[in-house]
Amino acid sequence: MQLYTRTERLMGSIFSFGVITNDEKFAIDFLQLGVDEVIRLENLLSEYIPTSSTSRINQNAHHQWLSIDDESYQLLKRCHSISKLTEGDFDISVSPLKKLYEFRKQNAHLPTEAKLKSALKKVGYQNILFDDSNHRIKLGTNGMQISFAAIGKGYAADCVAVLWKKNGLDSGYVDASGDIRAIGLNQDGLAWKSGIANPDNLDSSILKIDISNAAIATSGASEQFFEFMGDKYSHNINPQTGRPVQYIKSVTVISPSAELSDALATAVYVKGTKDGLEFINQLPQTHAIIIDDDNKLHLSNNLNYENITTHTDALLCV
Repeated sequence: MQLYTRTERLMGSIFSFGVITNDEKFAIDFLQLGVDEVIRLENLLSEYIPTSSTSRINQNAHHQWLSIDDESYQLLKRCHSISKLTEGDFDISVSPLKKLYEFRKQNAHLPTEAKLKSALKKVGYQNILFDDSNHRIKLGTNGMQISFAAIGKGYAADCVAVLWKKNGLDSGYVDASGDIRAIGLNQDGLAWKSGIANPDNLDSSILKIDISNAAIATSGASEQFFEFMGDKYSHNINPQTGRPVQYIKSVTVISPSAELSDALATAVYVKGTKDGLEFINQLPQTHAIIIDDDNKLHLSNNLNYENITTHTDALLCV
């Protein structure tokens, strides 16, 4: 069996696809199937495409019910459930807060209290209202906006994996810029190996994880952040305070679903090391790795962390 791969820029990120087969035409067809599925989802969910469900909601759902397609509706419902589960630390309505900050700019400024207070009034998953009988939603606050940025790539990876399996592929992976869904085994008949990037040097791994029929997602501050008065602020925003999160370099979550791992990585980042790990420890089949500002590793209870040291390649079995 052989590994065939393809890389494309999709959803504003780099997607890598890999399939295991001994038939080159079979591989080409499945790689194209994966690319086409992500393009379909980008057209459905991107806030930057005027005809997408997200754009329609942001433009037309304030104080009035809007009918949307079943797929977007069900994804919104799951986002709402994750928001409740995380006590609001994952929230797809944080866009008004993110617009207050200039990430990737070294000398940015914090917003005034007045601007922060005004933006916070437009945020809150509780104000996304659902009409299950007609698949309609309504945004209950003026200026409210939704974005699937913190869950969309994970959802896309899951959708490709499900589509592949439905059409007869037993082994492969989708890597959506760090949101990874793996099915089956690699070309050597072993579990897939996923590296957790060193947040100080993204070209190297700080440790490695074996996964099969599981997913990993990492949220980090290495590429999107800003500095103000000597302090570094992550692109992850606390939906309750409106402030960017500090003191964590990256959070990685492992679970059966890339969609869930993607969303929970953001939530754990917001919760912080202690509360984040306590939260993950209550969830079945879910694990987390946190790297703090001092490059110290923090692992959830059910991970084997023997022989793991910071800034070395190590094998972590889950």
